[in-house]
Amino acid sequence: KACMLKNPKAVMHIQDPASQRLTWNKPPKSVLIIKKIRDASLLQPFKELCIFLTQQKNMIVYVERKIIEDPAIAIESFVSLKKKICTFREDYDDISNCVDFIICLGGDGTLLYASSLFQESVPPVMAFHLGSLGFLTPFKFDTYQSQVTQVIEGKSLHCERTSDYSQFIFVTLSSVPGLNEFCTYLSYVDLFLDGHLITTVQGDGVIVSTPTGSTAYAVAAGASMIHPNVPAIMITPICPHSLSFRPIVVPAGVELKITLSRDARNMAWVSLDGRKRQEIAYGDSITITTSCFPVPSICFRDPVNDWFESLAQCLHWNVRKKQSHLSSEEEEF
Repeated sequence: KACMLKNPKAVMHIQDPASQRLTWNKPPKSVLIIKKIRDASLLQPFKELCIFLTQQKNMIVYVERKIIEDPAIAIESFVSLKKKICTFREDYDDISNCVDFIICLGGDGTLLYASSLFQESVPPVMAFHLGSLGFLTPFKFDTYQSQVTQVIEGKSLHCERTSDYSQFIFVTLSSVPGLNEFCTYLSYVDLFLDGHLITTVQGDGVIVSTPTGSTAYAVAAGASMIHPNVPAIMITPICPHSLSFRPIVVPAGVELKITLSRDARNMAWVSLDGRKRQEIAYGDSITITTSCFPVPSICFRDPVNDWFESLAQCLHWNVRKKQSHLSSEEEEF
């Protein structure tokens, strides 16, 4: 017998992703700039942005030391600028309480890297499309001054939950955050959900991705694309030995655990967002949960329109040549 609502007139409120706004409790004073390294085409935009932020906006600018130490930046025109920039070293200096927001110059990889610098709460991210694909980078640098000014002034800005982090907890490592996906390679592993064995993965590997990562490696392996505001975890096999093993979506609140199967003939390799590759052996386990710290990505328009624009422009989603009209003679038949 079907369940009935006690109050059939009650209406459940579902938040519209486009309604999310970025507001500042107080004006931002510091910004972290992430630049794609070893890319000469970004030197001039990087310099222009630093000058604009330090001289016109009086912002405190943080940059990784390895970027400032780049020989291409050690030229005379950058000397005076370097004195106004604060530097830090990855894995050594904690800047989590020093940065109000982040600006990325490059492709999607710069945003992934920026999120990896923060173990917990990530400042709002403004990503400029200066790379190759740019699915997660909606802003064009041509109008950077007006766009950055709007962010600093907080003028009705939309903010997207660029997927809740997934926390990947290794037995040999501390908790490691990832934005896109966790992958195992050449796998014969057991997959547990909330402590229950749900399947054994035999194949080239398995991808455990966030909704943001669903449009990356996962979609290339046959997964569906999930909007970043949908709370979920996607499990996608890579060339499974069983043709019935299709990608599945599970609730964001579950705990996944991956262990090497006792029947496995070899060790397995794992990676996180394409980085931090390491081998897992018998007795090792990886626990995957959704973090309570999403990455707030500043939108160009709003979360819905930006996402579909990226699907169309970057992935050419549902693009095909239009069929021709029938002639009058053909219509008669």
